[in-house]
Amino acid sequence: MSILSIESLSYTYPGGQKAVLREVNAEFEAGKMYAITGPSGSGKSTLLSLLAGMETPTEGAVICEGTSLADMDLDTYRREKIAFVFQAYQLLPLLTALENVCLPMEMQGISTAEALERADALLLSVGLPDSLHRHFPGNLSGGEQQRVGIARSLASGAKVILADEPTGNLDDENTLAVMKLLRTQVADKGYCVIIVTHDPEVAAACDVCYRMQGGILIRSEGKN
Repeated sequence: MSILSIESLSYTYPGGQKAVLREVNAEFEAGKMYAITGPSGSGKSTLLSLLAGMETPTEGAVICEGTSLADMDLDTYRREKIAFVFQAYQLLPLLTALENVCLPMEMQGISTAEALERADALLLSVGLPDSLHRHFPGNLSGGEQQRVGIARSLASGAKVILADEPTGNLDDENTLAVMKLLRTQVADKGYCVIIVTHDPEVAAACDVCYRMQGGILIRSEGKN
């Protein structure tokens, strides 16, 4: 059963004449990693925004665990059901790595002491050594910052991770490390990971690859 799906999803920018997405249908299951590829301007990021509840479809619906986003509180949905990994990391520069990972837990009412303990464990689980947990983002490499970003995405407890070009700023070695981390969450913990990417090797590492072309989504099987 899908954890997230889209049904006859269409989107046209306000005041626009041309549809960005046209009756798109797709299902995303727990325990699988998905890639969304396609040329720039094809609607990939728009689709991700719709999945995140940041945009409202012109027609159709985004369904999460059987309920349309139109019938959900979107703040709760974005806080509890989905998590993000960004190309530019989006870490708060005045918070340490540990504090960045604590933040989503504290927003859910978890005590600071418990959040700190969990954040330490999450950072270790993504391969960031303890000696770097209290470093600020500006003192971390790109690969290290992305590890913090992944740990932060896991901190909310959401089982759907939306990743927007998560390896776009990384070299080959760190790209491989990040993909292995995401694969571990999928295989061992049943996460659903949806990645927008231009990198064919990232796409090939996913279970299912969707290609966006002219507002239409076409599915093909990926390679593990």
